[in-house]
Amino acid sequence: MTTGPTPSIHESPTLELRANPDLGRYDLWDGQQFIGFLGVEVLEDGTVDVQHTIVAEAFGRQGYARTLVTFVFDQFREQGVKIRPTCTYVLDYLERFPSYRDLVAETPDPRNQE
Repeated sequence: MTTGPTPSIHESPTLELRANPDLGRYDLWDGQQFIGFLGVEVLEDGTVDVQHTIVAEAFGRQGYARTLVTFVFDQFREQGVKIRPTCTYVLDYLERFPSYRDLVAETPDPRNQE
C-alpha cells in the first residue's frame, strides 16, 4: 500500500453502504435518504470495473462521492478485491489518494484478451 493523504469522509452514524448486486452497484444511504451509488461490473477474472459514481444533486459537492468511494474501496480491500477503474471520478480519486492504488489490478484486463 502506498502512503499519502487520507480522504476525509462523512462520519455520520446513520450512513450505510448497501450492496445492490441486482443493479450492479453499491448504494449510499443516510437513514432512509438515498445519497448516491457507485456502479460496478464484476469481470470474469474476479476484478471489478468501477464504472461510474453518481450522487443525488442535493448532496453534490459535499464530499459524499468521496465517502462512497472510500467505503467501497475499504470493503474491497478487506475482501481482497482488485479493481479496474473506468470512472473518471475514481481515476481522479486514485490520483488524490495514492494509498488506494494497491487496489488496481496489475494483471491483463480480461476484456482485452482474444
